[in-house]
Amino acid sequence: MASKIIYPVVAAVGIATLGAVAWWYQNQPAKSSADAPLSSTPISGSQGVAGKPSVEVARVDVMKLVDDAQAVGSLRSRQGVMLRPEISGRITQLNFRDGDRVKAGQLLVQLDDRLPMAQVQQAQAELSIAVANHKRNQELVEQNFISRRTVDESAAALQVAEAKLALAYATAARLKILAPFDGLAGIRLVNVGDYLKDGADIVNIEDIEAIFVDYRLPERFQSKVRRGQTAVVELDALPNRKFSAVLQAIDPLIDANGRSVGVRACIDNRRLQLRPGMFARVNSVFGQREDARVIPEEAIVPQAGKQFVIKLLPGPDGQGFVTQRVEVKVGQRMPGKVEVLDGLAVGDTVVIAGQQRVQRDGTVVRVLSMAAAPAAPDAAVVTTPKPAAKALAPLAGPDPCRAGLIR
Repeated sequence: MASKIIYPVVAAVGIATLGAVAWWYQNQPAKSSADAPLSSTPISGSQGVAGKPSVEVARVDVMKLVDDAQAVGSLRSRQGVMLRPEISGRITQLNFRDGDRVKAGQLLVQLDDRLPMAQVQQAQAELSIAVANHKRNQELVEQNFISRRTVDESAAALQVAEAKLALAYATAARLKILAPFDGLAGIRLVNVGDYLKDGADIVNIEDIEAIFVDYRLPERFQSKVRRGQTAVVELDALPNRKFSAVLQAIDPLIDANGRSVGVRACIDNRRLQLRPGMFARVNSVFGQREDARVIPEEAIVPQAGKQFVIKLLPGPDGQGFVTQRVEVKVGQRMPGKVEVLDGLAVGDTVVIAGQQRVQRDGTVVRVLSMAAAPAAPDAAVVTTPKPAAKALAPLAGPDPCRAGLIR
């Protein structure tokens, strides 16, 4: 009986004890932050160790810089013409084949000239009579058998006969169509026996030993472009090939619609690889500098219309770095890089990230990283050699584009 009373008493005492302990634990005062242990994890933010701002830097490099501009254009023959008759007539001869090389003065097309040649013979006969009459009259006037007026009339008749003969020859010559210059004949549009009216198309003649590329540049380049400069031409029809062109002429008129200037360059095409009408991509080169100073474009800090960079100098203790704001003059820009014309020397170190953390000159900073520099020329780099392009044998004779700069 006594044991049955002990069990409930022990359970009640245990429950009361646990409740008291829980109440005491919940009502303990919180520890101050000063009593908490220091964390070993560094605090993230703009300040580095010992309160120094952290920055990323890069050095002023030297590289070959090409001043150029890209454009698109079209190829044109150095000389090209569509042969057309001046007068109507029927074709009696075609003295060429499609695609033949022709020489200047070569007879290509002969029209029916029987009627003009008959007129030539008639004029020759009239001239013979006029010459004989004038000679006879000169002999008679010396003997005073005729008057001087008769001699003058015979002289005028002689001149008329000579003019008729020249006219007959000119009419006959217009029925002969000659090649105006050396070149290649195209595909003829006529056949022997066709009757042509004046101005009808016969065949085109193209001189393509030197070929022109015409393109346009924005007006801001008009002060840079000069005759004799070079341009690199690439064509979609001939991939992986580049052709050198020499600037021949610059249009003195700026196009008011597109504000662009027309440029014509010449390509040596004696191998006949290019054809008029091809689409061309032109890289016009105005100049190049082998020792241009460049920095990452992130280093430029524009302020009040000027360009600045933050340059790092050795600290007073010789171990750290301090900042100095320097005004620079920038030149040509390229993807990720900008040329520095004045204000920095090769090897100087500039800040490219973290400029906002530097409030004044002389700030001691901590360098986080240095931008990767290009590998040295003698660095051991293993590359897979590419097969060299087969060099073309030099052509004999002067370059038709450079010989006096074709006019």
